[in-house]
Amino acid sequence: MLTILTVTFPFFALVFAGYLAARRGWLPLAAIPGLNVFVLYFALPCMLFRFGASTPVAQLFNPAVALLYALSAVCMLCLGTGLLRRGGHNWNDSAFGTMAVAFPNTGYMGLPLLLNLFGPAAVGTAIVTILVDVFFTSSVCIAISRLDHAEEHGVRSAGLQALKSVLSIPLTWGIGLGALFSANAWALPAMLNNTVGLLAAAAPPVALFTIGAVLVRPAQAQNSHWWQLRTGGTDVLLTLVKLLVHPALAGALAWVLIQAGLPLGMDAVATVVLVAALPSASNTALLAERFGADSARITRVILLTTALAFPSFSAWVSFFKT
Repeated sequence: MLTILTVTFPFFALVFAGYLAARRGWLPLAAIPGLNVFVLYFALPCMLFRFGASTPVAQLFNPAVALLYALSAVCMLCLGTGLLRRGGHNWNDSAFGTMAVAFPNTGYMGLPLLLNLFGPAAVGTAIVTILVDVFFTSSVCIAISRLDHAEEHGVRSAGLQALKSVLSIPLTWGIGLGALFSANAWALPAMLNNTVGLLAAAAPPVALFTIGAVLVRPAQAQNSHWWQLRTGGTDVLLTLVKLLVHPALAGALAWVLIQAGLPLGMDAVATVVLVAALPSASNTALLAERFGADSARITRVILLTTALAFPSFSAWVSFFKT
């Protein structure tokens, strides 16, 4: 267990450093969007491009892994939406609350963590889960969020808006270009390859630091009490669903699919379960704010899942390493 903590601790320490820097005012809040732009539009696409270009296409688009993760995503979407709708929340708040429990922080945190824990073999599987989350999970959540205005704009309009949002995400372009280079055995010129390499190397530390900075609650969140019996109970419930139910569900579905004859190796299963055990994606709060949902709640859930993921994620890693 100490060996596992030696690997996982620095990642969570960088998240805490970013949180502390923003909380203490050492990093101006106005600088956080700039960090996000650097990570989202430059560093992470370059890192995903390099992973994609060096990974066989069969691993990048493994249908067995995609089916397993997509099924777990469907279950989480149903569970999250059902819980929040029964709690009296509108479709918009329910959709982004569901995204917080169904969409893990694979790009910013998961890829570098899994690479250090399991090596390059886990990267291909993790990229498959990113594609499912970007093209399916986020699309469904955005479409659901528009159901409050379905009579005004129509369900088709909601779906088109979701698709437009997904296609604008630069991570998908990085993966796609990497897959194209892998399939054709292309290589970048040395100078361009070195430039991409520098940006890719910056992705893990800057992304982790940015996660922590983003977790400093926005102004509208500070106007509400951090802890109330009703809202706090919902936050804790969503946190437990994300950190415990999501990975357990992915593991149970993997067992069912293996029994049904699906070719799933244990390394792929371990990677999918660990992806599900990651904290909520930090960009969920930004999307919630953009679409007028309760970003304060989403920020609290992201903060709770990120803080509690250190022991819970390490425990899941220990389960697969022993």
